Amino acid sequence: MSGSHAAWAHPQLAAQVLHTRHDGCSEIALRVELLRDARQALHIEQVIRSLPGIQRIAIDRIAHRMRVVWDSSRTSLPTLLDAFAEANCPAQPLRYDSIDDARSSEMHDLLKRLLVAGMCAMQVMTYAFVIYIGVVDFVDFSTRNLFRWLGLMSTIPLVFYSARPFFVGTMHELGARRLGINLPIALAVALVFLASTWNTLRGGGEIYFDSISMFVFLLLGARYLELRARHRSSALGDAAIDASPLLAQRRCDSGELETVAAVTLLPGDRVHIPEGSTVPADGVLEDRIARVDEALLSGESRPVLHRRGARLIAGSILLSGSVDLRVTASGKGSTTAQLSALASRTREARSPATTSNDREASRFVGRILLLTLATAIGWLLVDPTRAFDATIAVLVVACPCAFALTLPVTLTRALGTLARHGVLVTDSTALAALARIDCALFDKTGTLSVPRLDTAAIESLHGDDPAQLLQLAAVLAGESSHPLARAVAEAARQAHVVLPVRPAGVEVTAGGGISALIDGRRLRLGHAAFALELSGKEPPARLDGTLVLADIQGALAAFPLDEQPRDDARGTLEALRAAGVVPCIVSGDSRERVAAMAARLGVTDWSGRQTSADKLRLLRAKQAEGHGVLAIGDGGNDAPILAGADVSAALTTGTELAQAQADLLLLDGRLDGLVRARTVSRQVQHVVVQSRRWALAYNFFAIPFAAFGLVPPWLAGIGMSASSLVVVLNALRVGRREITKYPELHG
Repeated sequence: MSGSHAAWAHPQLAAQVLHTRHDGCSEIALRVELLRDARQALHIEQVIRSLPGIQRIAIDRIAHRMRVVWDSSRTSLPTLLDAFAEANCPAQPLRYDSIDDARSSEMHDLLKRLLVAGMCAMQVMTYAFVIYIGVVDFVDFSTRNLFRWLGLMSTIPLVFYSARPFFVGTMHELGARRLGINLPIALAVALVFLASTWNTLRGGGEIYFDSISMFVFLLLGARYLELRARHRSSALGDAAIDASPLLAQRRCDSGELETVAAVTLLPGDRVHIPEGSTVPADGVLEDRIARVDEALLSGESRPVLHRRGARLIAGSILLSGSVDLRVTASGKGSTTAQLSALASRTREARSPATTSNDREASRFVGRILLLTLATAIGWLLVDPTRAFDATIAVLVVACPCAFALTLPVTLTRALGTLARHGVLVTDSTALAALARIDCALFDKTGTLSVPRLDTAAIESLHGDDPAQLLQLAAVLAGESSHPLARAVAEAARQAHVVLPVRPAGVEVTAGGGISALIDGRRLRLGHAAFALELSGKEPPARLDGTLVLADIQGALAAFPLDEQPRDDARGTLEALRAAGVVPCIVSGDSRERVAAMAARLGVTDWSGRQTSADKLRLLRAKQAEGHGVLAIGDGGNDAPILAGADVSAALTTGTELAQAQADLLLLDGRLDGLVRARTVSRQVQHVVVQSRRWALAYNFFAIPFAAFGLVPPWLAGIGMSASSLVVVLNALRVGRREITKYPELHG
């Protein structure tokens, strides 16, 4: 049992993360950072399943979570955590209240309903085909009646199981005293099913089982796609919440260290923080000096040097030495937790009670109900015997299949198009707002700018060939996704450096650097204190702020890094200006560095030394002036402004707290995805309007025929299918170049 995990054998500590199931097994939720791809997930699953007593493993790669159910009497919690560490995939236990089946249950429930609807729809359409043949060719009465009964039996599970979400949604809408899209769906399904059932029982009249089954299946499919997008956003939020440290080393009155849960720290407690560790709580520095990385919290692009008495922020990373901290706030009172809470409150405040889509759906529903009521009243006055059949025909023909499918299928096409261009949309409703934005607030550090290495500035400290030193550094840098490591790897790529070997025994220290064996030689790449720790030498002051390559003998090379604009930053800003969007820079970095970067990018509206509250005030001022605002950031301090903006985007190279609040995620640090996203959002707006006009025109044309009893069931089914097909085909135009010819797509 390793010392780092032995603390989890303590009953009080284990009780905070273990959930005892009714069958006596233990269940735990774990944060596993290295679940990058399917191969890694499969490897770690195989390792854990080989342990005694393992019952079940569930993996959520988006949220970086694993859930394990096992017999803790056969494998202890420290042994389980040791197995993760030995597989080079360390796991952090999460509090037991993180074990929640609600999201997965919701997804599985809807998927099961969709599968049942699909199976039933295929069967019903097969039976309906035999009945439709009777329109053009003779089918004897007994055969037709048999297939009517088979259609009824196949439709029963679809109506009473698959269509249940529409009935539940109708009850919620009526409870909220509003007309929603669920009401005509539920009304049509219920009335048409009852009428078709009655006609089947009495052996005469029209039946519409095929129309019901197809309608329910298509709408459930659209809802399933929307639910997947929402759950992805929620998973990113889980990842952000899990990122805070769970354990801390508290110093007792005797001076000894004890491992405790970070949430149990109280103001006044003294905490020891090892080098490279994350600060577990807000507090006051009690040691002489500490160098801390606060870039992802404050926006400061360089490590910050703090002296005794300075305030350290929870979530920042200690870069040099180990220090003691006197706690001032922890848990929900820490700066990181307050940023997350502020972001959540801001996002809730920005959400309108009723969206434009809801209003359009309500108007559409109202028209359908009025037309249906008018048909029923008209036939009751003229010929009561035909009133019911004519009313049902109107409901089938006017049932808002095309209208309800318009937005989901168009958004599905848009999401797929953007994903192929490096943009993941976590909130599909943001695309409508994106089409209307005219102002973009950019963070600087990590968003518009990245660290760059000038190969000509590499300093060889012992006369070694700089090219060989860059080669060694690039081998190490390839094992990390940190921005500084990527800067070294990119410099090596541009210099056409060949990487001859893969390192062995790789160890990545948060806030420190990378250590590995290359041809049997132990090397370190990182900040000076970390790199020279291998040789036991003190780092000279002149190496502060540089990346150092060292071996057991000492420092080999220094790699000075400079801040440079991203390759596509200027092109993205120019494209946004051309589209009528004014870019602004709002950064927590110093005014001098912000001014220099703004000048290089041609941005005249900029602000430096902005706290999260300052950024939020600036956002509110822009919105009060009537601007639609897009916010782009990558740090935890950007979370409130990302949550409050009309539309927000975050880079996947940034913090998970920022990603959790963003509507758009820009993959691989590509800013030009913003331009593509805005173009696609304008296309979505145009296509949705066009498809809904088609749905209205179809209803306007078809309803009079249905009202006069001139639309038989087979024709109603064909009409509904054709109308839905037109909507789907029109949605496929999103993302194609030729659609940009429409003037309303341009700013």
